[in-house]
Formats: sequence, C-alpha cells, structure tokens
Amino acid sequence: MDHILQHFRPEEREFIEQVLEWKHQVEDFYAPKTTPFLDPRQVMIVKSLIGQHDDIQIGFHGGFDAPERQRVLLYPSYLTPTFEDYELEVLSVRYPSKFVQLKHPDVLGALLSLGLDRAKFGDIRVGVDVVQFVVAKEVADYVRANLTSIAKSKVVVQSVTDMETLLPAVDMWQESMITASSLRLDAVIASSYPAISRQKAAMYIEAGKVKVNYAVREQTAFELHESDLISIRGVGRLWVMSIEGRTKKEKLRLKIGKMERK
Repeated sequence: MDHILQHFRPEEREFIEQVLEWKHQVEDFYAPKTTPFLDPRQVMIVKSLIGQHDDIQIGFHGGFDAPERQRVLLYPSYLTPTFEDYELEVLSVRYPSKFVQLKHPDVLGALLSLGLDRAKFGDIRVGVDVVQFVVAKEVADYVRANLTSIAKSKVVVQSVTDMETLLPAVDMWQESMITASSLRLDAVIASSYPAISRQKAAMYIEAGKVKVNYAVREQTAFELHESDLISIRGVGRLWVMSIEGRTKKEKLRLKIGKMERK
C-alpha cells in the first residue's frame, strides 16, 4: 500500500482505500460496481489505480455531454455496459423565469438542504427557464417528492426522458499551455492569469477565496497535482489537465483549462 500512497496526498488515503475495496468487490463477486459521483481528481485516481485490465474494466458517465462530475462503473470483462448500468437519472425543473432567474448556487443549495450528500448528484445546468441536474437513481424519487422550491420560487421536478433535450455546457474549458516555477498553488494561479501576480494570488488564497477540488485551501505552498480543479472567487476556475514535462530552464510545462467569470 505504501508504494501506492507515495504518489498521492495524505488526505487522499481514505479515498484510495475505498477505490481498492471497490476493485476487490468486483473481483470477488464478478459483478459490476457503480461509484458515487466523483470529481475530476477522483476520476483520475480511479484510472491510475485500476486502469484497464483483462478482468476489470472501467467506464465513466455523468449524464450530460462533457460532464465535470461522473459516476464510475467498475465491471467484469464479460459485461457490455449500457447507460442503465450507471444508475443515473436526469431531472428537470421548470420555473417562472419572468420573475426570477435561478443560478447554479441556488440549485446546489436547494439540493443540499434536502440532506443529500454531494456525491449523490452530478452536474447542474441552468437554462433560461429550465434547470437540469443528474442524480443517482436511488435518490431520484426522494428529490422529485421533496424539492418543491428553489430560492423561494415554487418548482416542479420531472424526469427527462428525451436525451435530445439535455442542456449543453454553457461554459467550456479554454485550453492552453503555461510554464510555472513549481506546482505551488500561488505559482500556478499567477502563471495562469497574467493580471494576477504571485503576491495577489497569495492574498486570494490566504483570504479563503480559493478552493482545490471543492475544499478551501489557505496555504500558498499547497502543491497541486494533475486533474486538480481550482476555483477562485470572483475570478473563475482553473483545471490542471496534465503535466507535460520541463522547459530547458527547468520550469514546468502545464496544460491547463480555464473558465473565466463573465
């Protein structure tokens, strides 16, 4: 186990042990296992630990095209997965957009207020007069029965049966290559945003305005890894897509994705 853990953060140990337990369950029972919704970093960890072997395969699905959060299916090689195997359900909410314009945090807050764990639902997409989100099938009935209002606006939740009506991703990752002196959080932020100096990046971090994989990080020296997702309040979001090596001056070459706040 130690030779595996040395490649990951100490706080990721519990998740790594969970992934290995899922793998053992599939091996022991020779039956598929569907995970909760995972963030990009967690998906990368699953790929690193399991990959594609002869006996166990892995698949990913988040309900929408180009999803951020996905459920992973670990399955024996005899199985050919279908959408149903991921145990997802896409729900739709119509609301009176003439009087209120719902936003992503409104919907997220409403779902969490139902007592749902964040791992029970995936991406949330907000349209002009409709909201769509993906949930684990085992909680779909509960959400339909109990989600009656969002941001004080009365709503009715229905299942989406026509996949052609799914909302596309409004924000797309803008990919680019950067160089950074290190994988420190402040260094990567400053290298990714020309208008943000290393000092200003440190101010954002120390003020609690920066999250890595949805958790606030207040240490400027926090070291980033591949597939980390960084959110900077008031600025936008940053995704460390891959580490591409080093330059002749020994700086790191990183492939990143950015979503800037509009």
